[in-house]
Amino acid sequence: MPRIHLTTVIHAPMQRVFDLSRSITLHKRSMAHRKEEAVKGKTSGLIDFDETVTWRARHLNKTRELTTRITAMQKHEYFCDEMEKGDFTFMKHEHFFRSINNGTVVIDIFEFGTPYGMFGRWFEKLYLRRYMQRLLRERNHIIKEYAESEKWRVILD
Repeated sequence: MPRIHLTTVIHAPMQRVFDLSRSITLHKRSMAHRKEEAVKGKTSGLIDFDETVTWRARHLNKTRELTTRITAMQKHEYFCDEMEKGDFTFMKHEHFFRSINNGTVVIDIFEFGTPYGMFGRWFEKLYLRRYMQRLLRERNHIIKEYAESEKWRVILD
């Protein structure tokens, strides 16, 4: 079971970073190169506790759908989204936010499992873990870019 742990420092207030992290609109922008779109559930704005979103995107040469639900939320400090339907055997993404003197530390803990037994575990180790880590880094880079500039106003105002 792969576990990805990322830490990102963003020089912006914690509330802004928290809200940008749960913005459907900003997520779509961060994954535009994958033509990712929200097709069911919450399809724009800020996703909240117990809401779902179904994403459709092209990953690994195939159009895929993934439905996640926000299963836990502590405003401005933490939220967790978990897969309800998709290609993984399970997926859990925890988002932690901590205020520091000059901004916010964001900690992502992303866990997932793949089907297909030994072949799936082999694929996880050789490729999929790095692929998912790259996607999360790209997403955090966009959140950082928006939070540290005036771009955040387009998303949150």
